[in-house]
Amino acid sequence: MPTADEWIKALELQPHPEGGFYRETYRSDEQIAADALPGRFGSARAHSTSIYYLLRAGEISSLHRIRQDEIWHFHDGDGGIVHSIDATGCRTSTTIGRDLDSGQSPQVLVRAGDWFGAEVATGGRFVLVGCTVAPGFEFEDLEMADRSELAGRFPDHAELIERLTR
Repeated sequence: MPTADEWIKALELQPHPEGGFYRETYRSDEQIAADALPGRFGSARAHSTSIYYLLRAGEISSLHRIRQDEIWHFHDGDGGIVHSIDATGCRTSTTIGRDLDSGQSPQVLVRAGDWFGAEVATGGRFVLVGCTVAPGFEFEDLEMADRSELAGRFPDHAELIERLTR
């Protein structure tokens, strides 16, 4: 199995603003007009986009939310934990990976508007996933969590919020 650094080099991954490394691999040539999208979108979007995303042990995908659903697809590594908190404060933590016998899932769905972040599974070295977003992602769709505001809103998840914010 290649190392994290070998994957980063081979896939030409770059640092991501939320942490980890990424590269966009697909952006649909077709657009959805702004007036055909829900009001939370201010402009047209590609039908879909996709990226590679890699986290190394000790790195986090900081809690954030986007305006669309995002599907994570496991590719390689030791698995990762995708944490999400919905608008009602319900927290879900799903381990993405290939070890089905231990409850890992090769695919994880994060719903539009949910706060989410990720980390490498305990004892793991890295996790490499693909993330597919529809309608297509634009950086204006990204909102990074404010630690104190989110912890105040969801005090039952303060430890997670502290760990997955900067």
